[in-house]
Order: sequence, then C-alpha cells, then structure tokens
Amino acid sequence: MKAWAKAATGVAAVALLATGCGGGSGTGASGERSLTVWLMNGSAPTTLTDELHKEFQDKHPGVKIKYEIQQWTGIQDKLTTALAGNQPPDVVELGNTQNPKFSKAGVLTDLAADASQLGGGQWLEGLKQSGGWQGKQYGVPFYAANRSVIYRKDLFDKAGIKEPTSRAEWLEAIRKLKAANASDPEFQPLYLAGQNWYSLLSFIWDEGGDIAKQEGEKFTSTLESAEVKSALEFYKQLVEVSGTKAPKDADEQKPEQAGVYGQGKVGMIIGLPWEVDTAAKTDPSIKAKSAAFPIPSKNAGTTAPVFQGGSNLAIPAGSKNSDLAKDYLKLLTSAKYQAQLAKSGMVPGTSKDTGELESSPVGAAMAKASRNGRAVPASPKWSTVEEGQNPLKDMLTAYLTGAKDATRATADAAAKLNGLLG
Repeated sequence: MKAWAKAATGVAAVALLATGCGGGSGTGASGERSLTVWLMNGSAPTTLTDELHKEFQDKHPGVKIKYEIQQWTGIQDKLTTALAGNQPPDVVELGNTQNPKFSKAGVLTDLAADASQLGGGQWLEGLKQSGGWQGKQYGVPFYAANRSVIYRKDLFDKAGIKEPTSRAEWLEAIRKLKAANASDPEFQPLYLAGQNWYSLLSFIWDEGGDIAKQEGEKFTSTLESAEVKSALEFYKQLVEVSGTKAPKDADEQKPEQAGVYGQGKVGMIIGLPWEVDTAAKTDPSIKAKSAAFPIPSKNAGTTAPVFQGGSNLAIPAGSKNSDLAKDYLKLLTSAKYQAQLAKSGMVPGTSKDTGELESSPVGAAMAKASRNGRAVPASPKWSTVEEGQNPLKDMLTAYLTGAKDATRATADAAAKLNGLLG
C-alpha cells in the first residue's frame, strides 16, 4: 500500500482533473478517444510515464491519455465511488492489500486470459497472490519492495564479520558487534522495534507457518500454531541478544528507525532500501558505509521468505475502453518499462530482470530476497487489520514484555484476527 510508494524518487507529474469521481473516458466530439489512467503519487518516475505515454499515443493515433496522479490518503473511498460509477477510469493502480476488496466486489476485469501477454511467466508471486480471487486474476503486478538486513560495512569489517547466511550466523554477528563496541554503552548491534510485524512474518513463514488459512471465501487465523510460537521465540532472541533499546510497544516508525540508524550508534536494522537515504539526512557518509543482506533462514544458505508490499494494476469492469486499457498494460508491463522501475529503486512486478536494481548493495539484497516474496492473506477485510489495532503488534508486545506467555499471546491474537477477518 502507501508505504511502498515512497521508494520512487524525483516523482513529479501534472495531474489532469477528472469530471466527477470517474475518469470521463470515452470518445469526444472530435472523435478522439481518451484513456484515463490513475497511478499513485510516487509510483512511476515522470521520465517513465512521459516516454510510455508518447509511445502509446504514437501506436494509437487518435487516442489521448488522460493521466491522473492520485494521492494515497483517501484513495480507497475514491476508488470505491469511481469503480461503482458509470464512467470509471480505464486503468487503476491498487495497493496490493486493497486489491482483494475490489476483486470480491466484482468491479474489476478478470485478466487471467491475458496473463501471457502481460508478462505472466515472470510475475512476482507475492503480488500475483494479492491480485487473485476465486481462481480469477483481477490484478497484474506493478512493482514491489521488501525488507532486508541493512548493516554498517565499516563496523562489520572492524569486527571481522562476514554477511550471515543463516539465523545462527546472524545471532553470532550480533554478539561479535556487541563485543567489538562494548566500550560504547549507547551502541546497538541491531535496532529492532517490538512491533516490527513485517519482520515477524518472515520468521513465521521460515518456520513453515502462516497467520491465516483460506477455505473458500473464509479466512481463519493460524496464529496458535507451533510455527508461530517458534517465530516469536526467535524474535525474542534477536531482542535479547542485541540488547536493542527500541521500544517494545511501538513499531519501526515510532521513533523512525532510519533516523536512529543515521545517528551512528546502530549496526543493523531490518528495513527498506530508501531508509538508508533517510538516515543519510542525519549523516551523509552513512550511505557509503551501508550494505545489506537478505533476512537469513534457519536453514543455512537460504533466505527467509519476505513480505512483499507494493502495487498492482487493474482495469475497472466498467471501462468503456478495455481494449485500449489492455494495450496500455502490455506496454507498461514490458521489459523496457519494468527496467525503468527497477532503476528507480523498485522490484519490477512483471520482470525477473533486476539488473538495474542491483547497482547498489542495498538494492541487490532486496532483489535477491524478492525471489522468495510472500503476501498477507488475500482477504477483502485485510485493510482493517493494518489500519486498526493490529493483533500481531499486540501479540509481539505482550510476549516480549512478559505480560503473556506464547500460548496466551497467540490465542488472544488469533481471536482478535478472526474477529477482524470473519
């Protein structure tokens, strides 16, 4: 969803105002056809969209693209209104956790039959899952991002540490960093907030568990499983071995972990590539000092699954120009424009070529980890989990503070999750 839109840099575009809530697509008095495209603020660089739209219009004489940049704030309500109207836009971008709601509502076009022409063989699995519903495909992957372990190369070198390739090696690296910087009471080998539930997802999936299972349209919590309890225990190990000073009752944004990393007293964070740029606002030298490695698995030599957040592309069911909309998606999902997305710092949604992304060590780690991407349950009600009192966050805090043991913490979280998804 909106957190992933922050990755693209230098994005500035002129938004054309639509008439009413819909895009007003169709044929004008002059006979010119228009294609209304809604992309989100911060998603696609203007260099990409300028070139894309020129190429599209050159290939489709008499067609004018009405390109409208939308803001993440309030977009769900705006989409709900527009997609139910008589003149919806022709192409829309959806946050991957928003997609299931609109898929179930029947307001999107099934693109399963068009998958092969939209790069289907190279779709990111995490985004593909979020765009699917009841055997149909209502969303096409656009771009994604996922977390990796960002670290200080200079501190690793000084302590004689190589990039960990297993959980055991990761814990050992934390111990070595702690020992090498023991003279500084403010130093934290790993800064890990108590409610970093995106990281917990990696540990749960790595254990072979999940947070919910789907049967038909019903989603039921699986938080009480042994796999989830093992993941909680590993999370607690990271907290205790590192001695992190991060709050146990807040997530990585309170305080913003990138700002903490930028103060020079932290060896590692689990974060997104652009957090290094944020840290560099405090200390410009930290960018050159930083690298990253994928979150390690408990199985040596492999990487843990990672939560893949991002956006999908969809065609409203009420579009009057679905043929043109499909041609637009074919162009945007082509290797040419997916490479440009990678260059802007994102994992391309319909291409496995991440060469442009791998030009930086942090981007390279994200690209490697992306091959093992996963999604949260594709429930139409998932947004209520993230936007409300997230039971996964409460579970973490209760367990890490000792307020509840693993059995009680997972049982209470499971009950709350079932209430939200039921």
